[in-house]
Amino acid sequence: MNRGQRGKLAMATAALGIGLLSVTGCAYINPQQTSEQYSASDGTNTDLGPLQLRNMMIIAGAEDEPGRIIGAVYNTSASNVTLTIAGADGSQAKVPVSKNSYVLLNDPAEAPVLSSAGGQPGSLVELQISENGTGLTAPFKVPILDGTIVDYKDYLPVEQTTSSPSVTPTPAGGSNGH
Repeated sequence: MNRGQRGKLAMATAALGIGLLSVTGCAYINPQQTSEQYSASDGTNTDLGPLQLRNMMIIAGAEDEPGRIIGAVYNTSASNVTLTIAGADGSQAKVPVSKNSYVLLNDPAEAPVLSSAGGQPGSLVELQISENGTGLTAPFKVPILDGTIVDYKDYLPVEQTTSSPSVTPTPAGGSNGH
């Protein structure tokens, strides 16, 4: 290899290196979305002791109408616990969750309903959540949505139901992979 060929090879290698740096440099200046926790849905998330509330929201037609709570509640403890959700005007719903399991509140048979949504669709309302095992209580803001989005239309409460439904927990590692 003569001097001219070595020079061309060195320049080609340098150009390739610079090209690779420009392509891979995006990860340096742009944060990776997978490294940040966020709620990729319409609902909100929080943790209360051993309970993890995910994608929680209220579905209601208007502020003074009943509001159905949907989302998922995970219990990471070795004890059965009951989540109490207190809303506007003294309305309340209880959700029992077995140890090391979860409850999906999207099932019509297990729908906790507050007697009043406590806010207009499109707004955020503050609920009080508590867990009976540790006695922890915390405020939790959730959005109120209505039937405008077709996916939520079936969750609108048709009539006032009891505020303490019998919710059946799903064992961890159930058939739906959650």
